[in-house]
Amino acid sequence: MKKIVECVPNFSEGRDTAVIEAIAESIRKTPGCTLLDVDPGKSTNRTVYTFVASPEAVVEGALSAARTAFELIDMSRHSGEHPRMGAMDVCPFVPVANVTMEECVDCAKEFGRRAAEDLDLPIFLYEEASTTDYRKSLKQIRAGEYEGMKEKLTKKEWKPDFGPAEFNPRWGATATGARFFLIACNVNILGTKEQAHRIALNIREQGRGKDEPGRLKAVKGIGWFVDEYDMAQVSMNLDNYKITPPHIAFEECASDARELKLAAAGSEIVGLIPLEAMLMAADYYIEKENLFILDERQKIRLVIERLGLSSIAPFIPEKRIIEYMIEDEETEPLASMSVRDFIELTGARTSAPGGGSASAMIAGVGAALGAMVGWMTYGKRKFEAQDATMRRLIPPLHHAMHKLIPMIDADTNAFNDYMEALGMPKQTDEEKAARSTAMQEGLKHAIEVPLGTMRIVDECWDAMEEMAREGNINSKSDLEVAAKSLETGSWGAYKNVLINLDGINDEDFKLRVTGEAEAMLARAKEKSISVLSILDGRTA
Repeated sequence: MKKIVECVPNFSEGRDTAVIEAIAESIRKTPGCTLLDVDPGKSTNRTVYTFVASPEAVVEGALSAARTAFELIDMSRHSGEHPRMGAMDVCPFVPVANVTMEECVDCAKEFGRRAAEDLDLPIFLYEEASTTDYRKSLKQIRAGEYEGMKEKLTKKEWKPDFGPAEFNPRWGATATGARFFLIACNVNILGTKEQAHRIALNIREQGRGKDEPGRLKAVKGIGWFVDEYDMAQVSMNLDNYKITPPHIAFEECASDARELKLAAAGSEIVGLIPLEAMLMAADYYIEKENLFILDERQKIRLVIERLGLSSIAPFIPEKRIIEYMIEDEETEPLASMSVRDFIELTGARTSAPGGGSASAMIAGVGAALGAMVGWMTYGKRKFEAQDATMRRLIPPLHHAMHKLIPMIDADTNAFNDYMEALGMPKQTDEEKAARSTAMQEGLKHAIEVPLGTMRIVDECWDAMEEMAREGNINSKSDLEVAAKSLETGSWGAYKNVLINLDGINDEDFKLRVTGEAEAMLARAKEKSISVLSILDGRTA
């Protein structure tokens, strides 16, 4: 799965459009980086950039932006309303998708180390990247701001984590770290500012003070009235959406509004939101209302409706959900091809894509056909008695279909990793040892991918058998093709496991993998025959 890290560097320049654009362009030109937003402020004389990339590329993007700022910003002439201590004031790394906080901490440390080396600057670590209590928060590090930094750097306890303890008047100092994704959201209240603020005090973690905390953790909030909208809002920052997600914040605000005999009139997300937060909300409402929704687009639409996200301005998923703003073709080039292009490339004079990718594709078609038969049964009056059964049988086949799609590219990528190891130098004993280790790891990866395909197929058989008994008999031939496709996909994956096992030196690994693969292959043959037999025995 694609790893996505968000970087939100803040630069102390919000008035000079040429400088603002130069920094933006340095991010855009960094391979693998997607610039999502540039938000300059004249009164603060500060610009906030938002871009996303893989863990490796995001560090390069931040370094490129820092180098540009180093050439163009002179802090000795800076003034603005926002607290600041450096030209690149702060550079946080935020996990968005398939990335851990530890990986983002590594990004911050790598950025800090290289920025200090390249530009000879003092760099401090903060938030999750810092292990020192008195210099963990940005507020602590920034205390005294730019004007106090020269003296601060002379103190032993404020030695930078990277770079010299020397003041550069053109730059100042920079803080870099890792934090959770912050979601800014507002709940619309048809009431007064005071009533909205009362709700905010009830739910925000701080509450009304130490003796009267609020109900929701990792939430900051206030109430205000927006003349432009002609209504009040509970304005919140959700510091960790995995602790308090937007849908819970909305429901709590709406509940308090009802107690005050007020109406909650939808909500708005300020800025961007991760896909995971939207899907968490979808799962909440699906469970709460006993809905049956599997399609991701429909899940997003459900959330937009339930949270009233278009109550102020249209919520366009492609422009507001981070993952939707990034093209996936670069990470799944084979799966993103047309059917014609994939077949023609498979038939070209190249060893990849080969049998492993083809097997994953064939198995994916099998799972898709199985799910299709479920959909051709569910919701039809004639088969109404099977609705509850279809709600149970469609999801595993639907999810298997989606899990098999990335395996098409994963198999080819695993083969390429092995070929790269094969081309490593082998002149010295050390090089030979490194090459041998890399080749063994490459082979194991090349085995684990098709083995993963077999595991996904193996998850389908129980649902397939029951679908054969209960599904729409008019789709009999579709389910027959589904069964044979799943069996063929498993057989093809098995052959790809087998051909790579010969080169493995780890006998325990070979024994374990062989046993598991053979058991799944036998089950695929047995269950495919069973599905076809059940279908042959049905008359209606």
